[in-house]
Amino acid sequence: MEIDLGYKPRAPFVDYHRRRSRFAAIVAHRRAGKTVAAIMDQVDAALSFDALPNGRFAYVAPFYAQAKDVAWTYLKSYALKVPGTIPNEAELRVDFPNGNRVRLYGADNYDRMRGIYLDDVVMDEVGDMDPRAWSEVIRPALADRQGKATFIGTPKGRNGFYEIVERAKDNPDWYLSILRASETGLIPPGELEALRSEMSEDEFLREFECSFDAAVEGAYYARPLNEAEIANPKRIGHVPHDPALEVHAAWDLGIGDSTAIWLAQFAGREIRLIDYIENNGVALDWYGRALREKPYLYAPLILPHDAQARELGTGKSRVEMLEAMGFRTRIAPRLSVEDGIETVRRMLPRTWIDATRCDTGLRAVREYREKVDPKRKVSFGPLHDWTSHSADALRYLMTAYEEPTASRRERQVATVQGGWMS
Repeated sequence: MEIDLGYKPRAPFVDYHRRRSRFAAIVAHRRAGKTVAAIMDQVDAALSFDALPNGRFAYVAPFYAQAKDVAWTYLKSYALKVPGTIPNEAELRVDFPNGNRVRLYGADNYDRMRGIYLDDVVMDEVGDMDPRAWSEVIRPALADRQGKATFIGTPKGRNGFYEIVERAKDNPDWYLSILRASETGLIPPGELEALRSEMSEDEFLREFECSFDAAVEGAYYARPLNEAEIANPKRIGHVPHDPALEVHAAWDLGIGDSTAIWLAQFAGREIRLIDYIENNGVALDWYGRALREKPYLYAPLILPHDAQARELGTGKSRVEMLEAMGFRTRIAPRLSVEDGIETVRRMLPRTWIDATRCDTGLRAVREYREKVDPKRKVSFGPLHDWTSHSADALRYLMTAYEEPTASRRERQVATVQGGWMS
């Protein structure tokens, strides 16, 4: 049977549809049509896939509501032209008569995908997703059936999407396409000039010329981190644990959400971020065990003010529960979020970060940004997403740091004399 689905691929996506590689990455300018191309690639694959029964294909957006707003209309408009296809509005999926299925998901609730199998997945704007959505849930879902994956998006700094693109370069197992507006011809030159005149240079380079090096609007810590790293490339690298110094563990406590813990040592005016812990969906005692398993001598744990609130079920606060586990605790100073962010910015130039043990936390801090209305240029404060927990824990750590007095400084200098920094 021949069925005209009404789709004609734009020229820059023809090679993508013809690819044979298992993995693909597409860096595309705004309005290039990457989402339509990716959805249609999955529709085509679902119609022709017969290697295994009951093929499963997934499109994943950063948020479930975003998947519904952006991709659901496209999926229905093309897929329902196939006789016998059944849509399911409640689950945002279409079932084809051959038993294969395409379904939409949001990475804001990636745990919902645990336990499923996949033959093909598209991750749209993957740079806005928690990296664990791919590594812990989606990649394992592809394993037993050796499913395929496509990553698409527009640059937002050197985030997880940038790392995927770098991995794809010169890799025979990957298809890579970088679609710049100045090269695709999809947007008329006059319109591009108008856009350039109305946008900042960084915005235009990022959104239409696919530059990962253009500054990300509203990123709180990207610039000071980059400047600190340029001033001393070793500032983000290997930072060993010094057994002579206490470890300060600063928490952001989640309820039904992620809990993040930064582990740091203070050596004089230096702040050394040596380790990081984050998890979700586990009880408080899990984090207590995680701390105990590490060879650290802990200073009082740094907790936010809400740790003093008593839970209805137990009648105890999390401060009391942690102290019952044998930890000492203290409450971080109460500052406004804006003042706390400014404190972190001020402290980053004297902060050293272990790139390996702190990788997850560092990624989040780099991408932590404000929520901005692009038309009115109005800020609504920090954007609450997967980066917030790490950034909040770092803010509590930095605001709890105490400048050493002269006597304290002399003692600490004597303690670390001849250590790794010298």
